Amino acid sequence: MFKQNYFFAICFLTISQCLFAGEGMWLPIFLKSLNEKEMKSMGMKISADDIYNINKGSLKDAIVQFGGGCTSEIISNEGLLLTNHHCGFGYIQALSSVEKNYIRDGFWARNKAEEHACSGLTATLIVRIEDVTHNILEGVDLKMSELQRRNKVDENIEKLKLVLPRMADQDVMIRSFYNGNQYFAFVTETFNDIRLVGTPPESIGKFGADTDNWVWPRHTGDFSLFRIYANKANRPAAFSKDNVPYKPKHFLPISLSGIKEGDFTMVFGFPGRTTEYLIYEATRQQVEVLNPVRISLRDKTLKIMDKYMRADEKTKIQYASKYAGIANSWKKWIGENLGMRVTNGLDKKLQDDAVFQKRVEQNPKFESYRKLIPEMEFLYKRLEPFTKAREYYAETFVRNVDVYDYYQMVKSLINTYEGRGETKFNSNKEDILKNVNAYFKDFNTSIDQEIFASLLEQFIKEMNPAFVFNSLKEDLIKQKADYKAFTKALYSSSKLTNEDSLATLMAMDYSHWINAVKSDPVYQFYEDMNFYQNNDINKLCFELEEQINALRRTHMTALMEVIPEKRYYPDANSTLRVTYGKVEGFKPRDGVHYLSKTTLDGVMEKYIPGDYEFDVPKKLQTLFKNKDYGIYGDDGKMPLAFIGSNHTTGGNSGSPAIDAHGNLIGLNFDRVWEGTMSDINYDPSICRNIMVDARYILFIIDKFAGAKWLVDEMKLVYPKGKKK
Repeated sequence: MFKQNYFFAICFLTISQCLFAGEGMWLPIFLKSLNEKEMKSMGMKISADDIYNINKGSLKDAIVQFGGGCTSEIISNEGLLLTNHHCGFGYIQALSSVEKNYIRDGFWARNKAEEHACSGLTATLIVRIEDVTHNILEGVDLKMSELQRRNKVDENIEKLKLVLPRMADQDVMIRSFYNGNQYFAFVTETFNDIRLVGTPPESIGKFGADTDNWVWPRHTGDFSLFRIYANKANRPAAFSKDNVPYKPKHFLPISLSGIKEGDFTMVFGFPGRTTEYLIYEATRQQVEVLNPVRISLRDKTLKIMDKYMRADEKTKIQYASKYAGIANSWKKWIGENLGMRVTNGLDKKLQDDAVFQKRVEQNPKFESYRKLIPEMEFLYKRLEPFTKAREYYAETFVRNVDVYDYYQMVKSLINTYEGRGETKFNSNKEDILKNVNAYFKDFNTSIDQEIFASLLEQFIKEMNPAFVFNSLKEDLIKQKADYKAFTKALYSSSKLTNEDSLATLMAMDYSHWINAVKSDPVYQFYEDMNFYQNNDINKLCFELEEQINALRRTHMTALMEVIPEKRYYPDANSTLRVTYGKVEGFKPRDGVHYLSKTTLDGVMEKYIPGDYEFDVPKKLQTLFKNKDYGIYGDDGKMPLAFIGSNHTTGGNSGSPAIDAHGNLIGLNFDRVWEGTMSDINYDPSICRNIMVDARYILFIIDKFAGAKWLVDEMKLVYPKGKKK
């Protein structure tokens, strides 16, 4: 095992030096040895030490994981955080009401005292990164089963967490890279007192909404501002009125110089998940089997939500965040399939496998890899019907309906009682009772019921009958396959889907409570479903995926050994990464060439008065008419967004776009639709990330919102000769 890991490390440090720009999500600790030379050849003026340094303030000290799923960056010496409007949307929604509609109208604190605390929101900084592969794989050998290996790795991780040096209020997370061939430790600081400072109205922050999502040209001012608060020692602390703005080791200056085609760009953040090294068969199943299931079921869900949201303002507020979350993945999967088709992505995967297999068969030293791809293909084909069924269950009964959350609520209480006793059970139940109205604030029984019935009908018509659990079959027979009647009976007879009945339930003592819950039809439905899934679908999926994961780990090592001229960077896993490229347009199809920049002119071209997606605030119209752009305009235009060849994915939302000098020039918020397949197959011809121009952000804060005090807090870098 030591020899194998030593070989792997050497491959990583030597092969990767033969790469070209654009593709790749790089660990910042390796920039000096792997990427700095190339980055400087592309125009970067700072050093790798300026990007990542544990001995002095560096760019990494301004990069923040926002709420666990997005990125943000510190842009002032007082902990001011910049991230996307869509990243902060759930917290903005939670603070909104019909009377104070921050979604529709926006919100701008006039001073720090007016900033709103965001319950549950966290901001995490990376203190340092360490290669701990030797520690984690100590005692692991090739003779172990996957279960034995995983248990040993988990044991080593827990041991290392106990002894890895860090401060008392710091955490450590250890992540696997290259399919379990390497491990890195991330020492972190997490702040829990995060407050909303400002957000534009959705007619700016979500302009174009779902029609423009994943699309270029783009005209969305997708940003919002928050602030990190710390105790008086500048350390993480729970919310307190005594807390003060955090003083960072580094914050990003903001450049007013603008950008031009070919300029160096760097995106720094926490990309979520990619699977770049899948074999053809795995990729084919994702594109041709799983994505169509997800797309079709979410299409039904979104049409029902949209119908009600357009008809009622309260419903629009209730469902705004849910709709955006469901639509985001739905449209991404459509674009992913489109991109794979346009670039012949599946054919390329097939060719990659063929090249690997040919080299293996031609070289005796690779004999141990001869059966690797055939074995993986066999297992993936066995897995296909089960993963398809698993997706149908998840999209029909879990991801797109809220009723599942109420089942999960009572299920977690049962687990609490059984695992931690009656005292803790009563405490948790009391918390739910106190907040029953909050649970129903964004829930509409009629809408959820209509979605459930619609998805159930498609589930039954398209699912292999062998994968439908018996009690559902029996209940539908009783209802004569009337999906609406079945769903109405399920919801109307449940205590979990009504605020008053749930409050009554939560007021019961345990003996009465447990009897009421276990006889509840919604609870029974999901218990039956989970029992069937766990025993007839998930169990076999797990067994096959365990075998596949072991082969994928070997395949990753084999790729580096057999095809050493190809680029190999670790797949994204929500850890801190750097990607770099340049400002660059693209040609998505014959006869079409997209420029790399947009302006406020495009907003007015798309403007539809009173429209759900393309309305424009009156004040913004006036600023445009008067060309009142202040210091943020450029040659009579107001720059708005731009694209680049930086390799990004989910989790990079809110990441800073940084120029050659280390200044903020934009805010990453999306990818072009044709290039969303970059998660499984990056193609430099069409994969582009979309960024809000920093000048547009400042323009909205200053000229539109009148929050000049926030701009004054930032450090602006002016171009030579421009008046300050």
